[in-house]
Amino acid sequence: MRFLGFLVLVTMSGAAIAANPVAPAPAPVFAATPADRLHLDLSTGGAVVIEMRPDKAPNHVARIRTLTRAGFYDGLTFHRVIDGFMAQTGDPKGTGEGGSPLPNIKAEFNDLPHVRGAVAMARATDNDSANSQFYIVFLPVLRLDGKYTVFGRVTQGMNFVDALEKGEPPANPSKIVHAWIEADGPTAPRVPLVVPAPVAAAPVPVPATPAPVISPPAETPPPPK
Repeated sequence: MRFLGFLVLVTMSGAAIAANPVAPAPAPVFAATPADRLHLDLSTGGAVVIEMRPDKAPNHVARIRTLTRAGFYDGLTFHRVIDGFMAQTGDPKGTGEGGSPLPNIKAEFNDLPHVRGAVAMARATDNDSANSQFYIVFLPVLRLDGKYTVFGRVTQGMNFVDALEKGEPPANPSKIVHAWIEADGPTAPRVPLVVPAPVAAAPVPVPATPAPVISPPAETPPPPK
């Protein structure tokens, strides 16, 4: 009987454990530091604070910090602002065709969604063509998830983003008056960009006997009829 009682006790304990499994440890919550907060003082009359996510897009956040500290974004316009969609900036040409002197960066697609206030890097057709331009989403655009690198989200001042002059391009485009990193403060001195030197192409060996020059034909073919 003692053995039977022990068996019943063990069975009941096992059932209790199965009914109450150990919960998995919660995923760590990202804690932003002052170095992760980008401030944009806009010509629309207020300041925007963007909390960047180096845990999701470290190279993109590093690029934004570098360009901001160099004063690259100061005075740039929002050259493409589509109501209900997004506002794009970061092009010194103001046409959507420009970038910084730094090389492009590889995509860091992640699970951050394109919800209102999301901030992501603009790019060309090539996934790895992001450079300096970024955009802020007015409304959720989840169809862009996983196709563009989201690196942060507006946490303060979204109303000043909403007030940006609309257009492609706007007739009187709104500007970034001053961009700065919270850890540095708004009056921090600019840090010049260090542009990597171009990689020299390997020398082409010269053959001992020069190759013959192929001359063009003496006569051009007649135009098609």
